[in-house]
Amino acid sequence: MKKYLVLSVLFILPIVAYMFFATASHNSLFLPIISKNHSDIPSQFVSLNNEKITLDKNITVLGFPGSDIEEVKANLFNLNQKIYNKYGGFKDFQMVMILPDGNQEKIKAIMLEFRRLSNDLKNWHFLFGKPEDIVTYFNSFHFKNTLNDKSGTSFVYIIDKEKSVRGRKGQKIKGKVEYRECYNTISAAELHNEMSDDVKILLREYRLALKKNKRKDEFRDKIEQEVIKKK
Repeated sequence: MKKYLVLSVLFILPIVAYMFFATASHNSLFLPIISKNHSDIPSQFVSLNNEKITLDKNITVLGFPGSDIEEVKANLFNLNQKIYNKYGGFKDFQMVMILPDGNQEKIKAIMLEFRRLSNDLKNWHFLFGKPEDIVTYFNSFHFKNTLNDKSGTSFVYIIDKEKSVRGRKGQKIKGKVEYRECYNTISAAELHNEMSDDVKILLREYRLALKKNKRKDEFRDKIEQEVIKKK
C-alpha cells in the first residue's frame, strides 16, 4: 500500500506543478532582464533579528516602503495576500523590504497581524538603515521612478538569483510595446494579475533550468560509468 502511495505522489506532483506554472496568462518561458549586475544588500542595513539577508541565489521581491508605515500598511497587506501567500513556500523565494531606522516596532506589529493570515512568515524580511543609505542603494538600480521624501515608494521589483531586475520588455499588448520594471502595491489587481504572472514565469524558468542541468548531470554520470566499466 505504501509503495502505491509513493508512486501516486511521484506521478501526481509533476502534473500539479505543470498545471500551476501553466496558468500564467502570458505563456512565456522567460521573464525579460531589465538590467543586470546590481549590488547586493549593503551590510549597514540590519534585519529585525540581525540575520544576514542577501539577494544572491534568491528570487526576491524588493521594496522600499518608506517611513510612513500607517500610509503603506495596506500596500504591505496586498503584497502578503497576493504574492507572498502564493509563493512564500517556494525554495529561495523571499520578500525584502528596506526602510528607515526607527520603524522596527511598527513592523513587528504588522507582522503579528500577518501571522493571523499566513502560516509561515520566515521569508518576509524587513531591513532598516539610514535614509541617505536607502536612497543611495535605491539609486544604484537606476530605476525610472524615484523615492518620495519618506525614503519610500509604492512600487516593488523582482530581482532574480543573479541580482538582475526582471520585468516585461518588448511584449506587444493592444498594439503597444510594453515595458515594466516595477509593480504598484497600491493596486491589489496589478499584484494579483501582472506581478503574480511574472513571478510564476520566473519560478518556472529556474525550475526548467534545474531539470535541464539535472539531465546533463545524469548523462555525464552515465558516460563516466560506462568508461569505468570498459577499463
